[in-house]
Amino acid sequence: MVIRRLFPRRRGMMLADVLVAVVLLGVALAVMIGMAGRAMSAQRSGEQFQIAAMLIDEQLNLVLARGPDAYASRFPVEGPCDPPFSEYRYQLEFSGGSGGDAYKVVATVTWLAAGRPQSASVETRIAPRLGDDPDPDRKPKETVDRL
Repeated sequence: MVIRRLFPRRRGMMLADVLVAVVLLGVALAVMIGMAGRAMSAQRSGEQFQIAAMLIDEQLNLVLARGPDAYASRFPVEGPCDPPFSEYRYQLEFSGGSGGDAYKVVATVTWLAAGRPQSASVETRIAPRLGDDPDPDRKPKETVDRL
């Protein structure tokens, strides 16, 4: 009775207010869930590209350490990456390098993301190794006393 005296003309309006609030809350939650899903998808995609960049860097470092000349005849130039990244595949392409010029090396890593193939590539130039430099003696001249 007290409510009727304070708000005599608002009969049934409280129910309408609650329904409007529930609809607005539902819309807001749907938008937030959609944004969270997109954020998680973008994070996963960024993680995959970061892993691909690391694997490309690893392959290019191997080419640099072993020398690009005759690399394809001595080492594999394509195949799956080592575990735990076996779902990624790498491929190396060499061109140039005649007359002591630098080799053009293209490293590509491919993988499947959401059922679609994705890839990342890096093209660089690596100079051929001229002669076999002996490994330097890496022992210190004096022993290091550590306490």
